[in-house]
Amino acid sequence: MRFELQGTDSRSKARAGKLSTDHGDILSPVFMPVGTQGTVKTVHQRELRDEVKAPVILGNTYHLYLRPGMEILRAAGGLHRFMGWDRPMLTDSGGYQIFSLSEQRKLSEEGARFKSHIDGSTHFFTPESVVDIQRAIGADFIMAFDECPPYPAERAYVEKSMELTHRWLDRCWTRMEKTEPLYGHAQSLFPICQGGIYPDLRQRSAEYIASKGADGNAIGGLSVGEPAEEMYRMVETVCGILPEDRPRYLMGVGTPVNLLENIALGIDMFDCVMPSRNARNGMLFTFEGIINIRNAVWANDFGPLDPSGTSYVDSAYSKAYVRHLFVSNEYLGKQIATLHNLTFYVELMRQAREHILEGRFTEWKNALIPKLEHRLGA
Repeated sequence: MRFELQGTDSRSKARAGKLSTDHGDILSPVFMPVGTQGTVKTVHQRELRDEVKAPVILGNTYHLYLRPGMEILRAAGGLHRFMGWDRPMLTDSGGYQIFSLSEQRKLSEEGARFKSHIDGSTHFFTPESVVDIQRAIGADFIMAFDECPPYPAERAYVEKSMELTHRWLDRCWTRMEKTEPLYGHAQSLFPICQGGIYPDLRQRSAEYIASKGADGNAIGGLSVGEPAEEMYRMVETVCGILPEDRPRYLMGVGTPVNLLENIALGIDMFDCVMPSRNARNGMLFTFEGIINIRNAVWANDFGPLDPSGTSYVDSAYSKAYVRHLFVSNEYLGKQIATLHNLTFYVELMRQAREHILEGRFTEWKNALIPKLEHRLGA
């Protein structure tokens, strides 16, 4: 993987770049739709490619390990072939999912023992096995195994957790060096910075992962309940340390406003379930504000979902029609809403990049954020 920095904003740390992989180029800043189990829920791969124009998607190591399992993915030639996706892909390490199974997992120096949420069977992840699993999945970007501490958490716990994450990173790094990709394309391992909301721990962690000289670096353990201002403070601290010539990936973030504020701090890559999950519940993001499409105010509104017309969805379907689908519990409503939200996120990143290259990102961001936070029809 290669990263080329192509432009910066004059009044912030915002960057525009290009990541080059064996499955194609990715222009940054970039949002990656989440395809947890080899699918972005309710959306065809063709729609992701041609309508949403997603340059890269994300898969989940924990879920793919449980279903369909590594034997099937190896036989299929990796997840790209299994799901029919020919563009870049990223997989997380499963650390966050194991964190969320707090009542069903046990951590040790060796790794994490956990019970499947599907059938209660017991499994054991080690840094080595997580690298092997991601080799078998075949993503272009793979994540080091980490522990994601909860929020809030005492400093002593967070420090101990961070140090464990660093030791696990060393083992992931060794495993990567001793193994080869399985499907003929290169894979890049990203370390993950931890440290909770403690600036000195974040600084130590950022320095440690930067010392690895990895192709890119990730920031984890945020957007887990802490106030947004705490998240921004930690991101600013970490981005001041991570190398400028490598992409920076903020994991699991977030709202459109979160994305813009973190771009201003120097983040290049994002993923989040929010656009697709919220869409399935009737929440639509637009350049004029947030819509709850179930509200009765839209029953006779035959205008487009977003007047900015960012996708074919906005010209093809009215608010009244999509509301009708939701209140009638028709599956098509969820599909249209998901396509709309994903297209909005991808378009938001495209416009952010355009304004960075023009040197006008900060002014554009500051003018747009009040609109993005506004709830329409409330």
